[in-house]
Amino acid sequence: MRLNQYIAACGVCSRREADKLVAAGRVKVNGSIPQPGLQVEETDEVYVDNKKISLVIEDVVLAYYKPIGVVCTEKDSHAERCVTTEINYPTRVTYAGRLDKDSEGLLILSNDGNLINAMMKSSNKHEKEYEVEVDKEINGDFLKKMANGVYLEELDRTTRGCKITKTGKKSFRIILTQGLNRQIRRMCQALGANVVKLKRIRVMTVKLADYELKPGQYKELDNRAKDDLYRACGLLKK
Repeated sequence: MRLNQYIAACGVCSRREADKLVAAGRVKVNGSIPQPGLQVEETDEVYVDNKKISLVIEDVVLAYYKPIGVVCTEKDSHAERCVTTEINYPTRVTYAGRLDKDSEGLLILSNDGNLINAMMKSSNKHEKEYEVEVDKEINGDFLKKMANGVYLEELDRTTRGCKITKTGKKSFRIILTQGLNRQIRRMCQALGANVVKLKRIRVMTVKLADYELKPGQYKELDNRAKDDLYRACGLLKK
């Protein structure tokens, strides 16, 4: 595999950050400073800052209940609470799909970059389900417009059609297959409503309710749940 992919698979950092480490001369392969894009084998000895690294053998997938106030970022000096520091998991994991600071609910994290990339690819149209409460009563016209797609002026995009079900005078459930920045909040604002509560309850095959998590808690997916998720992503489990 490519050197940056190998470094990321060892849990050191992301591929982009790995490229920076290589460019800075902080990486050695078999005792020599490599060129970017080098292909490495399992038999090669790779060092970062003179420390030997090795592939993480077991894939880890976590279901995490992100609380309100926690920011989906790995490094942000201005963020008081970041996902990775809140979890403090012993193996480096990253998340698939952000939840904004004022939202709560299910976040999937893993050390498997291939899984993360497959979950994040917009063309795969993977489902994410949310419970939403707004500050005004909603009617059939609101639901129809949300379901058919809403033009977002700030992004100059019309949202992809989605499934939506009214659950109360001011609440609904919505299933999206794309992940535009603050999409649900922007969609509601475009139709004259403001979100007062937003909770993600499902990501593809993983349901928050199945894990009985309180805000701030996480659990590892068991082998069956992992297999279901990998299968839904079109990936063969290693």
